[in-house]
Amino acid sequence: MKINIVGRQMNVWDEMKATINEKLKKLDKYFSDECTATVTLSTRKNTKCLEITIIYSGTIFRSEVQDETFRNALDHAVYTIERQIRKNKTRLAKRLRSGAFDQGIVDTGEDFEEEAEFTIRRKSFPIKPMSTEEAIMQMNLLDHEFFVFKDDKTEKLCVVYKRHDSSYGLIEADE
Repeated sequence: MKINIVGRQMNVWDEMKATINEKLKKLDKYFSDECTATVTLSTRKNTKCLEITIIYSGTIFRSEVQDETFRNALDHAVYTIERQIRKNKTRLAKRLRSGAFDQGIVDTGEDFEEEAEFTIRRKSFPIKPMSTEEAIMQMNLLDHEFFVFKDDKTEKLCVVYKRHDSSYGLIEADE
């Protein structure tokens, strides 16, 4: 696994880089060498924020943790990604390294129940062209976390969503 370590408005010291590399080696049993992991460290309002994004065979695994120390955040983030893999092991078995689940999975004392079939509720509605500001207003009026709309200027399919920091995000579909 190739590991990229990024410090946002900070320098990451060598000891922390070594710790990150050591902790992510636990996940090597699931991924092959062409896997890429990006670890981003930052500080927000006196809390440490660590984000791990792993891209492998078109599948993205992501965990973002805020804690008092980077070490605690790293432990929790690695645990979260491993939990995601275990909960979806049947669906992921074809995408991950062959034999990833053949090795004995280390017993952490916690029982991971694999997710059952997804329950999908389908909904359809007309998508009308509107500005991003109008879409945000509509999302807030509906008290939803996201809203799908067609941008009135670019004619692209877009999604606005609420972020954890109370700001908004915009996703534009690429054709």
